[in-house]
Amino acid sequence: MNDRPAGLPAEVFVGAALLVGLFALTMLLLVFNYGQLWFQAYWSKARVTFMELLGMSLRKVNARTIVQARIMATQAGLGPDITARRLEAHSLAGGDVPRVIRALIAAQRADLDLDFDRACAIDLAGRDVLDAVQTSVTPKVIDCPDITSGKSTLSAVARNGVELKIRARVTVRTNLQQLIGGATEETIIARVGEGIITSIGSAESHFDVMEHPDKISKAVLQRGLDAQTAFQIVSIDIADIEVGENIGARLQADQAEADTRVARARAEERRSVAIAREQEMKAATAENRARLILAEALVPTSIGEAFRAGRVASQKPLSGPG
Repeated sequence: MNDRPAGLPAEVFVGAALLVGLFALTMLLLVFNYGQLWFQAYWSKARVTFMELLGMSLRKVNARTIVQARIMATQAGLGPDITARRLEAHSLAGGDVPRVIRALIAAQRADLDLDFDRACAIDLAGRDVLDAVQTSVTPKVIDCPDITSGKSTLSAVARNGVELKIRARVTVRTNLQQLIGGATEETIIARVGEGIITSIGSAESHFDVMEHPDKISKAVLQRGLDAQTAFQIVSIDIADIEVGENIGARLQADQAEADTRVARARAEERRSVAIAREQEMKAATAENRARLILAEALVPTSIGEAFRAGRVASQKPLSGPG
């Protein structure tokens, strides 16, 4: 019994049958590979089509990750604008889709202004968007100076020359609006350290700083050190303060010692000049004495020549009386 319709060529019938069979086989493969994901998304009201799932596989995107992220977003009520296509695009750009969704959920629960595009931009900028949201909700504490730098305290000198060693703790929260392009924790630490050293350097005495350390923290906090950074400074607290050496006295002692050495050098220079002058005078005296002796030696010779030349007449002795 022939089942093909009357008047239909056999080749057309075979081709149509092959197409139907190929379509059926494709659908079976799709259901076999993605049926569980599709069913999970369907019952979670985060619907995706089989063609979208197939396209994810062809584009080398983890379909399970995208579907689970969309389910989390839908169940958290993030809105219908977070589609599978947008999640797939972020994944293809190298982003961490599940972390972005968890950050958006945490931001929504904390009533923070963070949308999907900004969260993706923060993630692609290399920042941990989930940690940024958590830090914005729960401020974290930064040690100043940073312990990893090898220094445990900041060294500053008051006007009276006494050194103070200070360790501060800075409480910050993330500024989501400036997280992209904003300076990092290292900038906060450097600015706070500079502000503390400047404030102590302007204090008249180290006793003023030790008596009211809160003045230092308030003065530093009022300078707006968190400008153009990814953080907002909540507070600056002086955790520890110690008195170091009296650098002013040491510098004065060193200066006095240097002045003494300079005075000694100048005195030694004057003594050397005087000794040299004395030796010069002695040499001049000896030279003049030698010239005198030479002149005295020439006197008899000159007298003899004068007698011989008749320039000098000899005088006869006067005769006595009678």
